[in-house]
Amino acid sequence: MILADKIIENRKKNGWSQEELADKLGVSRQSVSKWEGAQAVPDMKKIVLMSEIFGVSTDYLLRDDIEAADPKETEPVDRGLEETVRSVSMEEASAFLEHNERAASRISTGVMMCILSPVLLIVIGGLAEAGFVGFGEAAAEAGGMALLIIIVAIAVGLFIREGMRGKPYGFLDNTPIDTEYGVSGMAKERRDTYAEKHSRLLIIGIMMCIIGAVPMLIMEMTRYSNNTDLLPIVGVAMMLVTVAVGVKLIVLTCIRQGGFDRLLEEGDYTRLNKKAGKYDGIYWAIAAAVYLGWSFVTMRWDFTWIVWPVAGVIFAAYREVMKAIVRTK
Repeated sequence: MILADKIIENRKKNGWSQEELADKLGVSRQSVSKWEGAQAVPDMKKIVLMSEIFGVSTDYLLRDDIEAADPKETEPVDRGLEETVRSVSMEEASAFLEHNERAASRISTGVMMCILSPVLLIVIGGLAEAGFVGFGEAAAEAGGMALLIIIVAIAVGLFIREGMRGKPYGFLDNTPIDTEYGVSGMAKERRDTYAEKHSRLLIIGIMMCIIGAVPMLIMEMTRYSNNTDLLPIVGVAMMLVTVAVGVKLIVLTCIRQGGFDRLLEEGDYTRLNKKAGKYDGIYWAIAAAVYLGWSFVTMRWDFTWIVWPVAGVIFAAYREVMKAIVRTK
């Protein structure tokens, strides 16, 4: 086993990302990436420091003929993080990435549909209130609500369907993995190829979410000069459409990027983060319940979407707290 493979093995064994190992060694993440890709070799000082951090001898790191560290030398840094390691073959990894690509498209579409679901309710209700349709406000509200429920039901169906299809790959979220020869290289190559597109979609999505309020503000400002109450309604509808598309792009590209990170055990999928993310599903289920409950009670769909960015900010703090708890165990 060469040095590059030993660095990867011991880094993953301790549940560290490349960034976390780089911090411990006082180098950049790119340096660690080059070492693991056998594109560069660390100097002797870094070799000695790695032997101390990993709890192995320098002989083990430097000599290719030594395949395993002496168990007496090895001292796991984060106790309680080690579990049974699951091997991932090239065929399994390729099948997962194909599934992840399809799931990213369908789940992001479902999220977009949830955000768009109140648009027809708002528009039909506004038209009925202004007398532009041939039925009353009560009928308009009932019809709009029925359409909203149908759209949300379809979206939830997409989520459930993709969740069931993804069950065979659920171990990637909560089990330490050991990729077979060539898998890490394939995942890194595909991630690097996608990196530019990921950044572009992420930037566009965030910008759309930020500028989403502009149409509503413009319509509100021109409301009095045009002497009509329809403009604010149009503004709200345009805002929701813009935000929905922006969120779809963000969710789409983050799921795609997450697929590579899951195979490489990097980013949010290091072994430490897997432990810390055990209750993420419950967190987001609560956020969804708050959003739907608040929206149905107040019927302020034009405002309650703010739950999602707030939940995202709080989630970052929640994750850090969970990681701190895992480290202390």
